[in-house]
Amino acid sequence: MGNSILFITDPFDSLKQEKDTSIFIMKEALRRDFEVFQCEMSDLTLKQRLSSQCIQIINNNDTLETAKKNEIDLTSFSFCFMRKDPPVDQDYMNCLHLLNVASQDGANIINNPNAIKIFNEKIFAMEFIDLMPPTIISADSTKIEEFLRIHEEIVIKPLNGMGGDNIHKVSTNDPKSLENIIDLTEDSKTQIIGQKFLPKINEGDFRVLVIDGEPFEYCLARIPKDGSFLGNLAQGGKGVAKKITSNQREIGEKVGARLKSENILFAGIDIIDDKLTEINITSPTCAVEIFDQTGENPITKIFDSL
Repeated sequence: MGNSILFITDPFDSLKQEKDTSIFIMKEALRRDFEVFQCEMSDLTLKQRLSSQCIQIINNNDTLETAKKNEIDLTSFSFCFMRKDPPVDQDYMNCLHLLNVASQDGANIINNPNAIKIFNEKIFAMEFIDLMPPTIISADSTKIEEFLRIHEEIVIKPLNGMGGDNIHKVSTNDPKSLENIIDLTEDSKTQIIGQKFLPKINEGDFRVLVIDGEPFEYCLARIPKDGSFLGNLAQGGKGVAKKITSNQREIGEKVGARLKSENILFAGIDIIDDKLTEINITSPTCAVEIFDQTGENPITKIFDSL
């Protein structure tokens, strides 16, 4: 097929043209004269080889549009970007298994499907526990309550969420704290993560993009709106691009070396008050906001690394 790239994403029409990082990567691919195709996880079929019903994507005056549809073997593409948003549920895991088969047949999958399969984005960060705030992962609500008593104010969240959904700040002064912990653990049946609350969230939850093991020179400070502790843009946070600090660079380099060893080309790490909180490897975002505010394009670094 010559130079061509497949993107496995959420439904194309659900992607926001102005700010979606997958769209931004597609535009850069088209600018570099790649043919671009898109599909969803449900479009994949494995017989002797993994193929997909793919929609060709074209650029019409800086708006991406769909064109013809074809069944194409994944090994025919120069690269395949797995950019489906979480949750990493059973359908997602099945897709990763299929992509791993294609990878063994010679398909070039970004990011490494085995790595996405193995590393939960919140648990993965625990490999760098010395860089993190005090953290607990447990389904036992009594252990999380004990952790709360020690730290007085913590943030609890599901292990398989994104975009700030179902995240709670609980404190020893809040009579609803125990109820929130029990609800999120589903009465001590489901593992969740708890972290000491970092008041400097009001200065930003910093998204540092790590490309081919190296932190990009600009990051995005996601600043919570008034009355909120969530910096996520999906929760109304304001994104402000900034040069990364020396501490953020050091964290990015330490995590980046590990990411590169697992063939994770493109990741986003989250840092609050110089503490690592998450490592995002499924579909990292914030590239558009960084480019719009600085003129520096992290996506060019991805293509330069291919």
